[in-house]
Amino acid sequence: MIDALIKVIIAYLLGSAMGSLVLGRLLGGVDVRTQGSGNAGATNAWRVRGAKFGLAVFAIDVGKGLLAALVLPRVMLPGIAAAPSYEVGLACGVAVVLGHLFPLFFRFRGGKGAATLVGVYLSLIPAAMPFMFAVWVVVLLLTGFVGLSTMLAAWTAVAYVAFYASHGVASPAGLFAVAMACLVVYTHRANIRRMLRREENRFEKAMLLRRLF
Repeated sequence: MIDALIKVIIAYLLGSAMGSLVLGRLLGGVDVRTQGSGNAGATNAWRVRGAKFGLAVFAIDVGKGLLAALVLPRVMLPGIAAAPSYEVGLACGVAVVLGHLFPLFFRFRGGKGAATLVGVYLSLIPAAMPFMFAVWVVVLLLTGFVGLSTMLAAWTAVAYVAFYASHGVASPAGLFAVAMACLVVYTHRANIRRMLRREENRFEKAMLLRRLF
């Protein structure tokens, strides 16, 4: 129990290290939350600072998801009995995403957690990732909505676990996937409102299928 608690706290603090805000400070004090959509995630970083900056932010945010859910649970803490690593990985996965959403170091104003969640899924449910990526790409090519693509990709993980995991969504992985999918929808609630009002920005360059058909 102590092992899990310590690692969950570390995972939250790791999640609080926002890639866009750390890089922004290193590059002259840029805060992407004051530009574009006001979000601290990789998509807004790409939009307001360019592809290189956005990709660097994405890599950092995915990387902290991997560290929290894959590496941290396997670290042996001296003098403390280790908890089951997979269950600790799930708890650390939740903690690192929450750290990204509500970062302690940046006044609890973070991103939407999608890139960090990619790192967590690569660590804990890697077999679901090809399906999630395929849905994300197809929806983006058809609609141009990054937020919609992200939400449907998150629910694709739920569908994967329901079909392929032992005990389906009632398993620890299933409960985790459902919780994360609901959280992704919550963090994209403003995108949903804009889509309903037909005010959501589209990634026009990605809409290849729509142009073809």
